[in-house]
Amino acid sequence: MTASNTDRAVDAVWRMESARIVASLTRMVGDVDLAEDLAQDALVAALEQWPRTGTPVNPGAWLMTVAKRRAVDYLRRSQRVQRGQEKLGRELEAQQEATAPELAEAMDDPVGDDVLRLMFICCHPVLSLEARVALTLRLVGGLTTEEIARAFLVPVPTLAQRIVRAKRTLRAACVPFEVPTRPELAARLSSVLAVIYLIFN
Repeated sequence: MTASNTDRAVDAVWRMESARIVASLTRMVGDVDLAEDLAQDALVAALEQWPRTGTPVNPGAWLMTVAKRRAVDYLRRSQRVQRGQEKLGRELEAQQEATAPELAEAMDDPVGDDVLRLMFICCHPVLSLEARVALTLRLVGGLTTEEIARAFLVPVPTLAQRIVRAKRTLRAACVPFEVPTRPELAARLSSVLAVIYLIFN
């Protein structure tokens, strides 16, 4: 496979799988911005390795596995500062074992609970409506910043800053990675539906 064909294959797989990967990583590390960075690391790894080794049989699972390894590496570095080496090793082994069935389940489920949680985070009322739409298109829809900027007819730097500010706002508000509980589900669901309506209209 030529480099250009590989690039097209990576791009196609990324558009289909990025929401699930980012959602799964957000659950692991608790930070949507960091999760996207880790997912991008996996994408770079694919762009570097697939031209040499060929596209994997299950490219989505390959990306998910590499991304989760990046997350585990990040957690290992973070926890090493606070815990002793022996205790850390036991915890990481348990975490890796625990994430293996989740990976299999995620690959069987084309939507998955994690993507639903990611959608609720992207559409959280703490964000402006414009930020909710942009972040949803970026993280759930898999569109590039340039593509979203063209759709909104705004400069790319403006749209990029909107997304960066949205992620910072979510981090500052400590928005949990979860589907809202029943008392607040109706209000939160209306926020999600408003974003979906704007995207499709």
